[in-house]
Amino acid sequence: MKQNGKKEQVECPGDETLLLNMQVSEEDRSIALERSGEVRRLDQEYFSMKDKIPTGLALGDQYRENRKRILKVLGGTEKDWKDYKWHLRNRIGKVDVLSKILNLSDEEKSQIQKSGEQYRWTISPYYASLMDPDNRKCPIRIQAVPSIKEVLDTSEVSDPMIIKYNSPAPLISRLYPDRLIINVTNACAMFCRHCLRRKDIEFSDVTYPAEMLDQAIDYVRKNPEIRDVLLTGGDALSLSDEKLDYILTQLDQIPHVEIKRLGSRMPCVVPQRITPQLCKMLEKHDPVYLSTQFNHPKEITQEAKEAIDRLTRSGIIVRDQTVLLKGVNNDKHIMKKLMQELLRIKVVPYYIFNCKKVEGIRHFRSPIAEGIEIIEHMRGYTSGMAVPAYIITAPDGRGKTPMYPQYLLQPGIHGKALIRTWGGHVLEYDDEAEAENGVIW
Repeated sequence: MKQNGKKEQVECPGDETLLLNMQVSEEDRSIALERSGEVRRLDQEYFSMKDKIPTGLALGDQYRENRKRILKVLGGTEKDWKDYKWHLRNRIGKVDVLSKILNLSDEEKSQIQKSGEQYRWTISPYYASLMDPDNRKCPIRIQAVPSIKEVLDTSEVSDPMIIKYNSPAPLISRLYPDRLIINVTNACAMFCRHCLRRKDIEFSDVTYPAEMLDQAIDYVRKNPEIRDVLLTGGDALSLSDEKLDYILTQLDQIPHVEIKRLGSRMPCVVPQRITPQLCKMLEKHDPVYLSTQFNHPKEITQEAKEAIDRLTRSGIIVRDQTVLLKGVNNDKHIMKKLMQELLRIKVVPYYIFNCKKVEGIRHFRSPIAEGIEIIEHMRGYTSGMAVPAYIITAPDGRGKTPMYPQYLLQPGIHGKALIRTWGGHVLEYDDEAEAENGVIW
């Protein structure tokens, strides 16, 4: 617009999007409002209850009170609480100590004692501070406190991965063409009740001989197709910084190893382990990925957030591998809230694992259909970044297999496919290939 040969400056309170929206007709606006109301109603159930789902970031005051009580029981100080080595030295593994932290009935004490005779258990002081001392159904307690159900379950297989058939060298597990696992330790800060390797944990921490570790690294060196090595156990971060630095340095010197991964639940169960010194060391070995495991929004605490911050600022990419656990997170709203909370602290949702078929953990297992339903109530209902892959581990050590909801109802026939959207709409989709020189390919 010009006046006297000069352009007139028009001030606009918004951006270009606002100018475009101003051109929308009244009829189009009415349709848009109707559609926005429709998508809002699709998830009204979640919106009405999401604030009732307990999250660690909202339970700080309660956790601090729990911490004071635990420090008193263990004879620790606030300075001790910040020291991960103190947490590891003071892992709770006796019923009489646990009973001073949680309100346990005589029956519970007896059952914990009996289960502990068959399967090892310890709980880090930090993780104990996340537990409701009065609620037996607390999702944190369920993951950490032994249950008599573990002893009663004798119907499942004891070794679902058939490790002996997938270990071509000491400490190695290899199921895939270009990657493998080195089991660097059997030690953990906490022995989860749903652990798939419970038979390998034994009742004491074991330091593997140096020659076994060197043989594992040598196997990687001699197989040039291996580009991705995962260090796990146990928990990879149970190793000292020095030992971990040595292993990573050896892998750095192998030209075909492109990335290193660490399997660790420390950010969840002892976030104090993620020290500035550890992060500085890991930064030398770029690229390093860390796969961790959060299973409930109550585990997303301020301390966990600060630990993840230290990792990500050092260039470590952190991804989460949640396990679908009955009584803990087998609920579409809880799982969605967990994934959203993970993104808030900069952890990438990666997998939801169907709980493995291992002796002693049958009571944790949910049907595959339940996991698929949970994924269905994420796709479209929340950001795609918050939707992990749902995975089952195939029998006989045959690897991870994805399970997806059925969105393709009918493959393309005569160029038309039938699809179902996340919102339940069944639509026809043009699936005809582009013409090239007059020919449809």
